[in-house]
Formats: sequence, structure tokens, C-alpha cells
Amino acid sequence: MRRTVTEHQKAVLEVLAHAWKGGKGTAVLHDAGTRVPLADAPGRVLAAALSAPLDLPPFANSQMDGFAVRVNDAEKQSKDVDSIKSTVYRVAAAIPAGSVPPPLQEGMAAPIMTGAMLPPGANAVVPVEKANPAHFPEEGGTVELPATAPGTFVRARGSDLAAGALAIPGGALLNAAHIGLASALGCSSLTVNPRVRVLLVTTGDEVLLPGDPRAADGLPEGMIFDANMALLRANLQQAGVEVVLAPVVRDEPHALLMVLDEYVDTVDLVVSTGGISAGAFEVVKQALSGFEVDFFSVALQPGGPQALGTYRGVPFIGFPGNPVSGVVSFELFLRPALTELLGVPTPRPRVLAALGHPLSSPEGKHQVRRGIYEGPGYESAASVREVGGPASHLLGPLAQANALIHVPAGVTELHAGSKVEVWLL
Repeated sequence: MRRTVTEHQKAVLEVLAHAWKGGKGTAVLHDAGTRVPLADAPGRVLAAALSAPLDLPPFANSQMDGFAVRVNDAEKQSKDVDSIKSTVYRVAAAIPAGSVPPPLQEGMAAPIMTGAMLPPGANAVVPVEKANPAHFPEEGGTVELPATAPGTFVRARGSDLAAGALAIPGGALLNAAHIGLASALGCSSLTVNPRVRVLLVTTGDEVLLPGDPRAADGLPEGMIFDANMALLRANLQQAGVEVVLAPVVRDEPHALLMVLDEYVDTVDLVVSTGGISAGAFEVVKQALSGFEVDFFSVALQPGGPQALGTYRGVPFIGFPGNPVSGVVSFELFLRPALTELLGVPTPRPRVLAALGHPLSSPEGKHQVRRGIYEGPGYESAASVREVGGPASHLLGPLAQANALIHVPAGVTELHAGSKVEVWLL
């Protein structure tokens, strides 16, 4: 069965949405969320809107180190405070941050530190560097201050956020600024959406994990060290997913079924790599032939072979065994679906860039190349150049790339300078 990239993207989204809204497992889209400490909240999705439980700031305070004063009626009404002469004040007791000051008496100026509570009766702050002398005199001394307007260098109560106002909307992907705001509002924890638990299954008799005792004296002939598990685990974790690793599965159908049956009741999604193409030992295809999993050819390079369906009610997605094919499949099919359904991860930035060289692409296939993107400079437009070739085993170029170059299925030749869509990694 042949599909376009768009068709398979929609199919993946539909399978996940159907299963998670009412299927087996934890039904993540219906989960009320879980409370986590602020330190664990960055990168999570806020389950429900957070309203401010208090005014921010909770009291009027000084924006500067200076003198808290009361502006008189003439100064309030003046449109040109610079036309008013300086005033000599008697110096009141200093107000450090964290103290509750007494009311300010008429004709007095209270030295006040940044963030300290404005005393009752004060309505402006004059920076200390504008004072004469330009320092804090002893209490009881005098200081000459220039005229100022009401509200100058004063942070009014609730001027940042009023109690009851929306602080963080539900569904927000929490970042450092959100965490800082929540902490300022007195929150020690937040309720966030659950993380999706993904079982990651790597297949292949030829695959060894780094550190395997069988490679203690060197990599045995005919064997390779794993790249798929490491690559996809990192991608899934960066996408906000909790990853459950299965042991590398031999190319024996019953071995795969045993692994799936061991884990399937504890996860929300199964992702496999390898064993879905047209070879003689395609273990995933052989093992799941009697289950609700279909195998497709997608008009995509790399990443043409794809598997999609459910295993005992849990969504199952099968990616090809070549490592770059798996990464491209994740970026085009699974990552966008997670964003659509869960609000995390953030979508990859998509930009147009000028191709730095000619490029050819096979007819009828959406091709994805690894590239190095350079943003627009002072006098230059954004550009991108391919790194490595189109082959799906080239891990070195993948490690150098900071972008994916997309060549639509209907395009076979591109000239240098052609505009191409680029996804920034």
C-alpha cells in the first residue's frame, strides 16, 4: 500500500488520538494531570490555567535605591516638574527591603532600597544619585532633592499581575519564565499533563549495545553497535516523552511477541525500529501479521517503509532500520502528532532558505536531506547546503546537520539559489 507523506502523517495522528482518547493503557488525553515540583516542571505542559493567587508585586515598592517622598499638590498639578525648584527634606529612618516602614511624615524623605516597601504617605522615589549630597545622610540630617512626578520609580501593587488574573494559560509548554512567575506567586508545584510512556524496541541479530561483553575484545565480524535505540531515545526524551527500553530483540517473531506482551500493559505507545521492509527476515512484519498493524510504503526517502496500527489496543509505530530513516520518520510522523495531541514538543521552526548548490531528487518521492543552515546576515539571505549524501546510513553528516532540507515529491531538479523549505533542528 503506497501513501503520500501527508496521508501517513494524518494516519499516525488518527491512530494515536483514537487510542489515547478511549483506548487501552493510561488514556493520556483524559488524565487529569499530576502535581510536580517547580524544579521538574520545565518542558512539561500545564494541565489547567493558573490564576494569580495574589497581587504581583504584593505591595508598592521602590524601583531604585533612593529617597521615598511625598509629592505636594503643586507638583501633582504641574505639567513641567523641571520648572519646580528643588526641595530640602529632613531624612527619616532608612527602609531596607523586607521591612514594614512607618508612615512618612510631611517634609521627610526616607532612604529606601530597591524592592523595599514604600511607606504610607509616600508616592514617589528620587534616585540617590540625583540627591545633594549624592549619598544617604544620617537620620535627622537634610537632603536636597529635585522635583519629581507622582509614581516615579514606584512599582505599584498589582502592576505586574493583579490577584485573580490569568498568570499562565492551560496547555502552555512551561519554560523558565513560567517557572519564575509561578515561584513569585508562591507556587511550589504545578499540575502538568502526564508524560507519554513509549516502549522503544530495536530489532536485529546483528545489533550489539555498546558495552556488550561480546564486544570486549573488539566488535565481532558481521555485528554493528546500536545507533537506532540511542538516536530515537534521545529524540523521544527531547520531545518530553518517558522512554522504556526493551532489550534488543532477535530476528525471531516469538521473541518480539514475548517482549511486547511483557511491556504493553504499562505503556501508551510502542515504537520499533527495523524488520518492516521487504527482506526475508523482517521480524516485525512476520510477528505482527495477525494483528491490527499495517505495513506501508510511503513516498518518502529516506523512511519509505512504515508500520502503523495497534497491538492489543496500544498504538504501534514501526520505523525502518537504517538510523537516518528512523530519525526522519520520527521528525515527519511522530513528533508532529505528539505536538498536536499533547502540546509538547514545540514544532520545529520552518523557514525558507536558498540552496547553496544544485540538487536532484527521485521522481515521486518527498526527499529529506541533512543540511547546514545559515541564517540571514547583514547583507545575505538565509542559505542551506547539504551535508553528506542521501544515503540513510550516514550518521556522520547527521551529527553535523542543524537542519532538514525538504524536496517535495513533484520536484526532481533544483538549481543553486532555489528556495527550499528547511526544518531547523
